Amino acid sequence: MTTEHSDPATEAFVAHRDLLFTVAYEMLGSAADAEDVLQETWLRWAGVDLGEVRDPRAYLVRVTTRQALSRLRALGRRKESYVGSWLPEPLLTTPDVAEDVELADSVSMAMLLVLETLAPVERAVFVLREVFALEYGEIADAVGKSPAAVRQIAHRARGHVAARRPRGTVSPTDTRDALAAFRRAVETGDLQGLLDILAPDVVLLGDGGGVRQAVLRPVDGADKVARLLLGALGRLTAEVSLRPAQVNGHPALVVRLDGGLDSVVAVRVDDGLITGLYAVRNPEKLSRMERETALRR
Repeated sequence: MTTEHSDPATEAFVAHRDLLFTVAYEMLGSAADAEDVLQETWLRWAGVDLGEVRDPRAYLVRVTTRQALSRLRALGRRKESYVGSWLPEPLLTTPDVAEDVELADSVSMAMLLVLETLAPVERAVFVLREVFALEYGEIADAVGKSPAAVRQIAHRARGHVAARRPRGTVSPTDTRDALAAFRRAVETGDLQGLLDILAPDVVLLGDGGGVRQAVLRPVDGADKVARLLLGALGRLTAEVSLRPAQVNGHPALVVRLDGGLDSVVAVRVDDGLITGLYAVRNPEKLSRMERETALRR
């Protein structure tokens, strides 16, 4: 799909590609699956008579949504047999993603985990309405429901998400400060420093995918999380480095062992304290950390 000697269909697809990827990624939480959805969308788009398409953007979003819905249902079955906790695939994002506060919020690890608790159609409706501001009629065409039904689904999904999403918008500065304190405490083995930055009810989730060692169940509570982290690092013989990076539009830490990429640690911060730690170690989910991914609304 290169623009060299491209035809109008290719040009239209390339013009909207970042948007379509973002729609698919927000619905699936997986960059690899989102790329597959884009490939399926392209195959369908390439056979369309452009003379009959009034709005290429709307048409492409509709096709992408339908393909993502189908894949989301299949992905749900795969997650049932997943080893340990399933976490979204982290993306090294471009600086402009963080500047769009609503977009950054919608692709944060914490929000993507909230979206995981929605049924497939609810997730599609919420994403298309709340993130991409599509009209109810457009969403109805994409999910195969009536506009009235879509309104009801959107209302139900908003309530569901509101009850589970982070309590308020956290500034990048607050997140960076919390991460810096966390990093200092981990690097120096400072148990009290860790306890000071972790919320009492902090939850640690790890995703090794059965390939890398990771906690198989959520670990709750500041004392348990702090001692687990310091104990695990204390047993390592490799050289460990923790470096800040922009992941899913928010500050995060990239962990390297002897120079090789080991894991990505994203956080949820509420009232200045870390309430959620999301450590992705599954190597199949780390390919997007070597180059920046552009996201668009």
